[in-house]
Amino acid sequence: MDTQNATPFVDFQDVWLAYNEQLLRENHFAVEAIDLKVKKGEFIAIVGPSGCGKSTFMKLTTGLRMPSMGKIRIDGQPVTGPLKISGMAFQAPSLLPWRTTVDNVLLPLEIVEPYRSTFKSKKKEYEERARRLLQKVGLAGYEDKFPWQLSGGMQQRASICRALIHEPKMLLLDEPFGALDAFTREELWCILRDLWTEQRFNVILVTHDLRESVFLADTVYVMSKSPGRFVVKREIELPRPRELEVTYTKEFSDIVHELRAHIGAIRQGGAGAPATPLPQ
Repeated sequence: MDTQNATPFVDFQDVWLAYNEQLLRENHFAVEAIDLKVKKGEFIAIVGPSGCGKSTFMKLTTGLRMPSMGKIRIDGQPVTGPLKISGMAFQAPSLLPWRTTVDNVLLPLEIVEPYRSTFKSKKKEYEERARRLLQKVGLAGYEDKFPWQLSGGMQQRASICRALIHEPKMLLLDEPFGALDAFTREELWCILRDLWTEQRFNVILVTHDLRESVFLADTVYVMSKSPGRFVVKREIELPRPRELEVTYTKEFSDIVHELRAHIGAIRQGGAGAPATPLPQ
């Protein structure tokens, strides 16, 4: 067996997190009993009711928070602090208003090693990389514009380029398309799909949009109400590459309705019955 594929890229082993010592003493956890194994190159989505711990899970995955109990390994290594191998994009693009689009995209290369120490000497090469990436997401001609000259959808495209410029092994997306109109959102689904298909980095997408999760992901996980734990694991067996037309099929709608029923059951106070039994 190929060892690379046998070792999970993301490996959570019975992870619990309380936000401080007092909450830990009171057994008040933000997330609990998280067991998760994600294969290299897999695209997963996490859905669930508001306040269930989706963003907390992201902080654990990037090493911004350490678990109170349990172990986390990413790419075979124990997580002991903020990861350099990940890129992140959020609902708010948070581009620096005084920097052009291309300079905003270059920002991680000025901060993250090993790029930081060679940034001055290789700036031209890095800038070409940023421009190629911006062209790939449909921002040709906007590279030298400022954020205020871009629409919300364009700013979010630039934000995704910024998250990918240092060629991370893992991309974490926290509600990245939540503030956009339906057409722009679907355009960005296709851009993300194409970037992932080409580069096969791991993706963890947190979203409230069930259609988005089913269209993009290999596997969708549903989180319970706080304290968050994964209660449903749904493999999405729709063939790839997926075109937007698939979202109008009965097969697609059935999966969306199934996930919606699980979240409805969680809101009512139940846990939702696992679509696929979660690994123990």
